[in-house]
Amino acid sequence: MPDSTLPGTPPPRARESALAPLRAPVFRMLWFTWLAANTSMWMSDVASAWLMTSLAPSPLWVALVQTASTLPVFLLGLPSGALADTVDRRRYFMATQFWVAGVATILCAVILLDAMTAPLLLALTFANGVGLAMRWPVFSAIIPEVVSRPLLPQALALNGIAMNASRIIGPLVAGALIASVGSAYVFVLNAVLSIVAGLTIMRWRREHKESPLGREPLANAMRVGIQYVWQSSRLRSVLLRIALFFLHSTALLALLPLVARAMPGGQAGTFTVLLASMGVGAIIAALLMPRIRAWLPLLPRVLVGTAVQSVGALVVAYSPSVWIAVPAMVFVGVAWITVANSLTVAAQMALPDWVRARGMSIYQMALMGSTALGAALWGQIATWSSVSTALAISAATSVLAMWIAQRKLLDRGTEEDLTPSRVIKVPEMDEPPRPGRIQVRIEYSIDPRRETEFLALMQESRRSRLRQGALDWQLLHDLNHPERYVEQIIDPSWTEHLRRFDRITGADVALRDRRLSFHVGEEPPLVTRYLLEQE
Repeated sequence: MPDSTLPGTPPPRARESALAPLRAPVFRMLWFTWLAANTSMWMSDVASAWLMTSLAPSPLWVALVQTASTLPVFLLGLPSGALADTVDRRRYFMATQFWVAGVATILCAVILLDAMTAPLLLALTFANGVGLAMRWPVFSAIIPEVVSRPLLPQALALNGIAMNASRIIGPLVAGALIASVGSAYVFVLNAVLSIVAGLTIMRWRREHKESPLGREPLANAMRVGIQYVWQSSRLRSVLLRIALFFLHSTALLALLPLVARAMPGGQAGTFTVLLASMGVGAIIAALLMPRIRAWLPLLPRVLVGTAVQSVGALVVAYSPSVWIAVPAMVFVGVAWITVANSLTVAAQMALPDWVRARGMSIYQMALMGSTALGAALWGQIATWSSVSTALAISAATSVLAMWIAQRKLLDRGTEEDLTPSRVIKVPEMDEPPRPGRIQVRIEYSIDPRRETEFLALMQESRRSRLRQGALDWQLLHDLNHPERYVEQIIDPSWTEHLRRFDRITGADVALRDRRLSFHVGEEPPLVTRYLLEQE
């Protein structure tokens, strides 16, 4: 679809502006909703952690608040992505906001009734994290719907601005409320903001198109999501890069409180200033992303961003004063959002709409998992040595690991045509077959002299079929007739076989045409379908 046909698309002269997506009314509404939702998240995290210091002041209990908040992302990331790909995304996004509002209301009531305990606080924090875990994949899937493809990098950069602005606004508002009226009222404001966000989403008139094949079963949707990511070399390379970056870059954030305390006159305010400086750098980078993207291609941009982040971390680690550390943290923020935005855009561009939420949920799990692992790893190394030594090791290994990844990975940033295609006709039957697995056989007649080329192409075909959701794929070679090859595909059922035709993209059609170019028979390749009666 041409960009100009998308509702609310800015005029061409605005497309290079970092703020251009905000000209689209739907994106503007969603952006402010995202800002409010993330502000509520930071407010809740600060209030819960502070409340735990009075309920159970031991370091373990206080640390468990963060665990309870982030654990749902690991447990529910893929199921939430599968749901977001199979249900009405508007209603699903709206429901997550009302869920968060309900949890905040319960928290407020329990605190005002003076009935809060440490285990109950952890349980309610976990429940709040469920809403957050369910919200992220659906929001990631919605954004490409409401902005044109050329504006997607700017839109994702603006989302980064919202997240970093909320990182500053949320704790400040929560701290002011805690100091003036108490923790309960933080959750009151959290509930109000979440309800307003939910009602705002309710006003969005998004048309949900239900598949005539019915809703895809959750377990099958999760299997297909994992299968798609695993069979996409580009997505695997993006996941590895984002995991490597956050595995190392999280060292600075995890150890920053200790760095701030070690500085002359270091106190809580020093830590806040350093953290805010990083947020400012991230916002600056988001505004400059169109120029940064024009200046550097994807792979050099990721490597340069990793190097800048590492140098900034080294400066902060050995900084004799906060005045030197603050500008270094600004550069760290610039590098952080540059790499994160670049890889997020690459992941979005590698996903067709039908599997977008599932793919982005796996992306988020890789990001969060590497962050959690990195924090534990660098914390342990700092315990064995020192904070500055741990940061120095993380900085050096970060650049080395990313350089190796850039050289060894097969992906070179090429993009496929992932627009839906209806060129390939859907098979028709008078009535659906009995339940059971479906075997599809496609017979090719190939010039034996081109066998090597054909076999290489069929490996691409294998990845394509499995990305679409096939259970199994095999290529058979007739020993008595060397020119005859049979492509064999197994689908879980007739419905899932038909569902694969809904997932065909322009790239799949181009691959089909390349396969047909090898066929030398007078008739097109023979396609037969079988119901597997016994297995």
